[in-house]
Amino acid sequence: QVQLVESGGGLVQAGGSLRLSCAASERTFSKYTMGWFRQAPGKERTFVTFINRNGGTYYADSVKGRFTISRDNAKNTVDLQMNSLKPEDTAIYYCAARLVGYGTTSYREYDYWGQGTQVTVSS
Repeated sequence: QVQLVESGGGLVQAGGSLRLSCAASERTFSKYTMGWFRQAPGKERTFVTFINRNGGTYYADSVKGRFTISRDNAKNTVDLQMNSLKPEDTAIYYCAARLVGYGTTSYREYDYWGQGTQVTVSS
């Protein structure tokens, strides 16, 4: 069982920045693909970004150039640096782990999830 705990959400004005962090309980964290997804009220959970175990990354078009995912295998953490935030980035952000295989944009392919952290961007 992998436990994921997100932190770092909050309220920020448009154009501002936030850094989310996700801590994993599992020692084999370095073998996992880690992803970030988000879910706005009344909408489906959508892909934001992932980072493979080899460090390869992929971003949704909506966040490309503004968000950066990184991982620290020594600390079992994956971070999401969010810059130039927009009101449409407002959502609950979830960290997810995929135990086998490379990254995917489908949330159904991830095995474990954190509880989520709220990000609110005011205009």
